Amino acid sequence: MSTEYKIGLTPVSDEAASGDAKDILDTTKAQLGFVPNMYRTMANSPGYLSTYIYGYKEFRENSGFTSQEQELIFLVLSRENNCEYCTAAHSMLADKVSKLDADSLAAARAGEPIPNAKLQSLALFTTRVFETRGLITKADANAFLAAGYSELQIMEVVLAVSVKTLSNYSNHIFHTEVDEVFAPYKLGASDSTADTAVA
Repeated sequence: MSTEYKIGLTPVSDEAASGDAKDILDTTKAQLGFVPNMYRTMANSPGYLSTYIYGYKEFRENSGFTSQEQELIFLVLSRENNCEYCTAAHSMLADKVSKLDADSLAAARAGEPIPNAKLQSLALFTTRVFETRGLITKADANAFLAAGYSELQIMEVVLAVSVKTLSNYSNHIFHTEVDEVFAPYKLGASDSTADTAVA
């Protein structure tokens, strides 16, 4: 029997949402055609949801990382945090939206070396920031910079860590159900389906 705590709060419906949370849910539904389950659980705390959305948007628009690099960072962090929901979601986005190649996606999901040297450097650095809680070494930073990234992007990786901490931890305490659109990318639940989906 699992000893993990599951919070008693319920996902927020469109009708129950108010203030900033309602604005975010309405905007998300208009843009995506649905509201991810994760947003509905976060909406219990409008400050939580709005902080996540703001940080996520800033990272997406201003980090200087390509779409593929962004998904890789989010995948590495979600994997390290053992977040089933976000690993599935970012696997789908990496595959269908960012067009990350199948070998790199499979390696990122499994925590194995990525064939592309620059992406591998990014994955290693992201892991180091996560593992050291930001207390990276000169060698960590120098390897990241030598791969073609900037010092400003060190901060952007920390921003990504912050954003994924909000989403991953929320999914942990809510045991958030993976949305149907992301479900084929779940790890372990159906390996054959996931393998087909990311190929």
